Amino acid sequence: MGILLTAISGTAQVAPFFIGTYSGEGKEDGIFAAALDRKSGRLDGLTSVAPEPKSGYVAISDDGKFLFSVTENAAGTVRSYRIGEGQKLDQISERPSGGSGPCHVWFGAGHVFVSHYGSGSIACFPVASDGVLGEASSQVAFEGSGPNLGRQKAPHAHAMATSADGKFAYACDLGTDSVWSFAFDRGSGKLTPTDPPRGMVAPGGGPRHLAISPDKPFLYANDEMGLAVSVFSRDLARGTLALLQTAPTLPEGTPREGVSTAAIALHTSGRWLYVSNRGDNSISVFAVGGDGLLQWIEKVPATVLVPRGFALDPSGEWLVVAGQKDGALASLRIDRETGKLTPAGRLETNTVPVCVAFARLRQ
Repeated sequence: MGILLTAISGTAQVAPFFIGTYSGEGKEDGIFAAALDRKSGRLDGLTSVAPEPKSGYVAISDDGKFLFSVTENAAGTVRSYRIGEGQKLDQISERPSGGSGPCHVWFGAGHVFVSHYGSGSIACFPVASDGVLGEASSQVAFEGSGPNLGRQKAPHAHAMATSADGKFAYACDLGTDSVWSFAFDRGSGKLTPTDPPRGMVAPGGGPRHLAISPDKPFLYANDEMGLAVSVFSRDLARGTLALLQTAPTLPEGTPREGVSTAAIALHTSGRWLYVSNRGDNSISVFAVGGDGLLQWIEKVPATVLVPRGFALDPSGEWLVVAGQKDGALASLRIDRETGKLTPAGRLETNTVPVCVAFARLRQ
């Protein structure tokens, strides 16, 4: 396997990460771990760490001790694992996710948040100090539709995130072109809609994933069908959203047939924003202004087919992206001065990778 995960965990030069996967004919199922060499960008050490089918998206607790995943079935489940030596996972608990087709999981403010594409709903679960999931503390079913009759006949919750202070939670709903906003009570785990309860993207845009600035009043949502990033101002006291900008992820004239955005990430410096474009097989790079608005920098090959999920390593010097179609993982170096990307390493796998999540240092 090359680099052994048991030998590299916690070293300064090597960053371990987890990979969530889908099922595929002749493909290996489960949650995997691998490692990024921060000096060269080499990817190595692929290891199966939990035999969970259709694990899809995963999330890691702030203290780095636990991992959470969802199983994308009609009757969805959410699970918690203890992260052990060599990133091996020991399952701790499992609960019904509270909806059908869970497609995303997020850890924040001591809770796990699950988004359900099938039922168009979200759910929140408290997490005990030992990583055990409690009963759902809040469940919300969205209502409405959008102008794209093929994709927006009903709500489709796609991802959630919490603000850095844990006071608010936000949910992308592809089906209604909405980013729903909630006040969050950490003690009770209750979600209460803000007034107004949502920010709206351009009609037919289909917001998918989101990134929230940790120290500025802005939220960014990538529009799956609109091939754009919707930039919202965020009222820090009330949590409400107002649309400021719709920035295309592809240059004018780029073929759009069969292309859709997938994931989004804000650099730790707050200076750059990254979005993956499926079909075009690229990563778009934006500069983030002091006013929160985006300025196009470049579009670079992702070097994988159908780039789905990706993540920035904790140093902010690398981006690792998962290729859903070809099963490959690729690393791209982030320029410290410009935010531009340069392809570096590549790792072939016999999986269907869709999510990348870097392990966190134990607190």
